[in-house]
Amino acid sequence: MMSRFVAGAAFGVASLGLTAPVAKAEFINVLTGGTSGVYYPLGVALSELYAAGIDGARTQVQATKASVENLNLLSAGRGEVAFALGDSVVAGWKGDKDAGFKAELTNLRAIGGIYNNYIQIVAEKSSGISSLEDLKGKTISVGAPASGTELNAREIFKAADMSYDDMGRVEFLPFSESAELIKNRQLQSTLQSAGLGAAFIKDLATTHDITIVAIPAEVVEKIGPPYIATVIPAGTYDGQDADVPTAAVTNILVTSDKVSDETVYAMTKLMFENIDKLKAAHSAAAALDPAKAVKDLPIPLHPGAEKYYREIGVLN
Repeated sequence: MMSRFVAGAAFGVASLGLTAPVAKAEFINVLTGGTSGVYYPLGVALSELYAAGIDGARTQVQATKASVENLNLLSAGRGEVAFALGDSVVAGWKGDKDAGFKAELTNLRAIGGIYNNYIQIVAEKSSGISSLEDLKGKTISVGAPASGTELNAREIFKAADMSYDDMGRVEFLPFSESAELIKNRQLQSTLQSAGLGAAFIKDLATTHDITIVAIPAEVVEKIGPPYIATVIPAGTYDGQDADVPTAAVTNILVTSDKVSDETVYAMTKLMFENIDKLKAAHSAAAALDPAKAVKDLPIPLHPGAEKYYREIGVLN
């Protein structure tokens, strides 16, 4: 992993009370994901914190196709902060064309790791799907084309010696549309990458018997970092009575080197000093921890974020 970028220049930011002054009024566009995912409610909560806590800031929340689109928009100066999966961040930095990046996005900067996304394969119980092997010949949705979720799907199936060609039909749809098709019996399963307790899965589980399909640890280990083997704890969804093995990938809050040091400092501080408000927006925010946020980042830290971590003693 890339070593963290060390800022050489200090800058003056007043200690944050209720508000944080910045050098000039700035527009902050928060790039999220689909409205039924985790990125969107957390993005709304962050935008509210920024609007209330940064003097003169004007904020907006933009629903997107998530990671890949977010990183491309951010690099092009069409957003100031974005949510993205760690593997998408790696691909963007390298300019991986197969992943949806036309050039190396070397102006990306990290604010910090925030929480893990869990790869969650959900099948209607009547489909008979209970393992990865059972997906062969069945219908599945794998997220929007070239989204972070869809990149996850490619990696999982490749590690399991499978491909889209093995499926009966593959749809490229976001969370909510996939759930609606399952409800209407037009689709048998979906693979989505989201925080635990994803609203669309909870909603689906209240009306349909579902199976959370296991991704064995040995499949995850074949992929390697930034994927880690973990479990979806029992009781996360209605009818899920046991832990289910799966893969997780860290989500990173990303900005760019175009955003001022003062603004990023304020955004970082506001996020970690208001975790309870973010948890009220979505339980995934419970994982926020500044000590973990700086570990194993695949791109440089923004100097504004670095100043905050040094200030609280997370970085020396």
